Amino acid sequence: EVQLVESGGGSVQAGGSLTLSCTLSTYGALNVAWFRKAEGKEREAIASLYTGDGRAFYTDSMKGRFTISEGDANNKVRLQLNKVAPEDTAMYFCATCITGLLRTPRVNECGYWGQGTPVTVSS
Repeated sequence: EVQLVESGGGSVQAGGSLTLSCTLSTYGALNVAWFRKAEGKEREAIASLYTGDGRAFYTDSMKGRFTISEGDANNKVRLQLNKVAPEDTAMYFCATCITGLLRTPRVNECGYWGQGTPVTVSS
């Protein structure tokens, strides 16, 4: 079993930046993805990163303002949000998912999830 803990969420003004962190209970080669769920919407994938080789994938609609990367310790995966807008307000989750997808995963392709960290963007 893999445990994941998200951190770094909070309130930010539109146009600002925020960095979220996902800390995993294990080291090794994993496909770690970031998702978000806004009120009234379905959970959607943002980006994924395979810690084995650092290869990253982004959902098309998320390209440009989000950056996924490995943290200083190899059991951390970060998500940087840039030029945030009110529509980025959501609960942000990280998860471990099936490897070898060559794209961002679907919700049902991920087995372990964190509890989420909230992001609120004010205009």
